Amino acid sequence: MAYQTIRQEYLQIPVVTRAYTTACVLTTAAVQLELITPFQLYFNPDLILRNYQVWRLITNFLFFGPVGFNFLFNMIFLYRYCRMLEEGSFRGRTADFVVMFLFGGLLMTIFGTFVSLVFLGQAFTIMLVYIWSRRNPNVRMNFFGLLNFQAPFLPWVLMGFSLLDLCGFTDLFTCLVLILALDVFPNQPGGGRWLRTPSILKSTLFGLPKVDAFRNL
Repeated sequence: MAYQTIRQEYLQIPVVTRAYTTACVLTTAAVQLELITPFQLYFNPDLILRNYQVWRLITNFLFFGPVGFNFLFNMIFLYRYCRMLEEGSFRGRTADFVVMFLFGGLLMTIFGTFVSLVFLGQAFTIMLVYIWSRRNPNVRMNFFGLLNFQAPFLPWVLMGFSLLDLCGFTDLFTCLVLILALDVFPNQPGGGRWLRTPSILKSTLFGLPKVDAFRNL
């Protein structure tokens, strides 16, 4: 009975959130059990281009360090805000959510190359928090029990912390580009949409009609 309940709760998690969170947990478990090492996962452009170790483009987003407080903190943030985005702004638009994931990951990979970051999962999680805050301007938030503010101010709080490390620096640039692509330019007179979901992704993989992916974003 307990197994069925857990399984049912697990399957109720939106598909993208479920897949990404599960991949992160399994990757960390594999490292903890010494089946693989972080040296096989980290982002290294030279190994990717010269040795064709293309899996590093993905695995560097899946490892958040050894099991501990930092790992649990990141998993809670990842699960919470990824799920709220998928069930909120992107409800019924899984293909759009996947495209945002891929576009955000691509930007982080580019910026991460210039600042020599080897793991980008934490920055990716903060990106999800940033985008959620833009979609929920009236929500009241509490930061570590010290600061109380509305969701739109969360990016500025995160920006303050981003000054302390390169991970936040990379995430800040990624978020700015995403907000420009999704929020700013499409709403300007004569502005166009930079980010569109390919029709084949919507119709073939998700069985959705071919419509403008971000018309309601």
